[in-house]
Amino acid sequence: MAATILVVEDEEPILNLVVAYLKADGFVVHAARDGASALALAQTLRPDLVVLDLLLPGMDGLEICRRLQHDGGPYVLMLTARAEEVDKVVGLSVGADDYLTKPFSPRELVARVKAILRRRRHISVASLSESTLLTFRDLQIDVARREVQRHGVPVTLTAREFDLLHTLAAMPGRVFTREQLLERVWGHDFDGVDRVVDVHISLLRRKLEDDPAEPTLIQTVRGVGYKFTG
Repeated sequence: MAATILVVEDEEPILNLVVAYLKADGFVVHAARDGASALALAQTLRPDLVVLDLLLPGMDGLEICRRLQHDGGPYVLMLTARAEEVDKVVGLSVGADDYLTKPFSPRELVARVKAILRRRRHISVASLSESTLLTFRDLQIDVARREVQRHGVPVTLTAREFDLLHTLAAMPGRVFTREQLLERVWGHDFDGVDRVVDVHISLLRRKLEDDPAEPTLIQTVRGVGYKFTG
């Protein structure tokens, strides 16, 4: 089944170009030119991925991304005219999965979309051979349903946060370097900033730890990376 893509872009020439290239590659594509329309379509369509411009009139791409991720949400490829690293980190911290700076090649955009979706399929297939329910003290991870509960209360994670948590929790005690986590969770095609792992670990700790400043579930191994202790 072809993946459904929602393209959110207010510049009509760019919107039409992106939509045309994605359709030509077999995706089911819908378009929106502003935040309100994008959120309404996302709620109805439940797209697999959203191509989202950062600089939109009214509600900007960061706020749209936050709202899209409220209930788990789709994967997000963010577009921006700015290339500063801080912008990338902020975008990734609110749930974006990759970042593409304008001007860009439409072929590169399609390749990025495929890379994100390919990584999602890889994780889903790998999950079938693993335990579908991981339990650690007050934390429960339902791999099949991609749901997390803490103290019996659902915890809302973005798609990428779940993938990162699942990767760590599937092998408790194993130390992962940042490079290994980038490869396993974001994939070798990812061209984002190195700090993306640290940003997402911080976000997970805020949602899962009693005291994010003194984490007990996801621990830092200085000079190496991170491990899940459960």
